[in-house]
Amino acid sequence: MEYPYKKYVISDDQERVHIPTMIDFVTTSYCGNKRSPEKIKKSIQNSVCYGVYDEDKMIAFARLITDGATTYYLCDVFVLEDYRGQGISKKLIEVITNAPELEWMSGVLATKDAHGLYSQYGFEIENDRFMRRQPQGRQQ
Repeated sequence: MEYPYKKYVISDDQERVHIPTMIDFVTTSYCGNKRSPEKIKKSIQNSVCYGVYDEDKMIAFARLITDGATTYYLCDVFVLEDYRGQGISKKLIEVITNAPELEWMSGVLATKDAHGLYSQYGFEIENDRFMRRQPQGRQQ
């Protein structure tokens, strides 16, 4: 699916994910700096991925690990520095948490510093690092 946002497009089309951008971000992040490029590629192949695109350039990303039935784990969320401050991360999380296939699942994530962002979308702090979102819809 594609979701318009300002002049950008949010898409869950895994074929659009720009692997070099992912590798550049993840290998320098606090959450993935020990992952090899091969592990990053495999993680993308085995996940539900949402990218935000400025024409063909991937400018933001979020990855979901899920069993497709009860729970998803939200990870590797980022917005490229030149695009921050435009509400892109908010719109990306809004699209994900409102996706019909996810709204009836529990959501889990870990963050060091973005508790305020995620709490706007129903995630509650469980401890210093982890947050959980209860199912919002009816289980199918």
